[in-house]
Amino acid sequence: MDFSEVVGQKHLKSHLIKTIENGRIPHAQLFEGVNGSGLLPMAIAYAAELLCINYEEGSPEYIACKSKVSKLSHPDLHFVYPVNTSDIAKKNAISDNYSDEWRKFVLNNPYASLFEWLQHIGIEKKQGNISKFEAENIAKKLSLKSFQGGYKVMIIWMAENMNVECANKILKLVEEPSDNTVLLLLTEQEEQIITTIRSRCQKLSFPLLSEADISKELILTQNISESLAQNTARKAQGDYNRALQLLDETGEDEIFEKWFITWVRTAFRAKGNKGAINTLLSWSDELAGQGRETQKKFLMYCNEVFRQALLKNYKAESLLFFEAKDKTFSLPKFAPFVHQNNIFEINSALEDASYHIERNGNAKIIFTDLSIKLTRLIHRSEHV
Repeated sequence: MDFSEVVGQKHLKSHLIKTIENGRIPHAQLFEGVNGSGLLPMAIAYAAELLCINYEEGSPEYIACKSKVSKLSHPDLHFVYPVNTSDIAKKNAISDNYSDEWRKFVLNNPYASLFEWLQHIGIEKKQGNISKFEAENIAKKLSLKSFQGGYKVMIIWMAENMNVECANKILKLVEEPSDNTVLLLLTEQEEQIITTIRSRCQKLSFPLLSEADISKELILTQNISESLAQNTARKAQGDYNRALQLLDETGEDEIFEKWFITWVRTAFRAKGNKGAINTLLSWSDELAGQGRETQKKFLMYCNEVFRQALLKNYKAESLLFFEAKDKTFSLPKFAPFVHQNNIFEINSALEDASYHIERNGNAKIIFTDLSIKLTRLIHRSEHV
């Protein structure tokens, strides 16, 4: 993958190219932003420039080097990503156990989410993590000389999933890097990475992509009309992966929509209705059976739908993009129940639930408590 293949982010491309041209390449860098804004494709494009720097552009060696990177098979390009045990790795799972699946996944869509990666390897009900066993493997790889005699590049995708033991081992590599080694940490939640690592990395923040950049890329690669591309780009809110999901009409949002509609309808009926309360408890059981990543992303999805309902209620039509695939659910009919007298408490309840999920709280209790709160809040009058 070359910089020319990365969607948008022109100023970041320019910055990274200049670091190479000026010979001022930080050994540890933190790429921070939403996955769909291009963290991974940018990291791979940057790695390609570093790994092929010793060859004359256009030469057979240069072309062969770029080809190896594009196939994710260059011997000096290493990847680390969240994994867990499965039929492939019964215990002490590390990235190398899933290397073939990783190549397929990234070559299909380098903008894809962690949820999709865990789905791809069949562990979406588990928490993906980067463990101490991974850290030992990283240290071993980076201690070896490069195969091609140039740089070694290690890309740690979704680095916020490093556990404490792993992070402490990685810290030593950040503090005392071996020669010609570049460590790229990619994260959607930098605050989850220990401060001692963050403070030693040069940070690069990735803004959300512009509608124009997403639309242009969709027209170029997906063979769709300009009007469909523009409409999809508007709904995607700066996330190219979200745009692809919208075009496919698949992905996590379909599942999330089903859960959300069941939840709010049941919560609305639950006031004084024992049967609806039992349904809410069953709903909480279903959500509790999902992996933490799925639970957290669902809560973010809920927050966004409530926000869209609020915008609809106060007639901010230009900011709306939500369209339910379930035609029995109407945002205009739902919107009046989301207003100035309950939206702040709804958001707070969702954020609290996400906080406790992140810290390994009991998911059944968390979602049951959240449902009871929603039952009360959804019936609150807008005019108090």
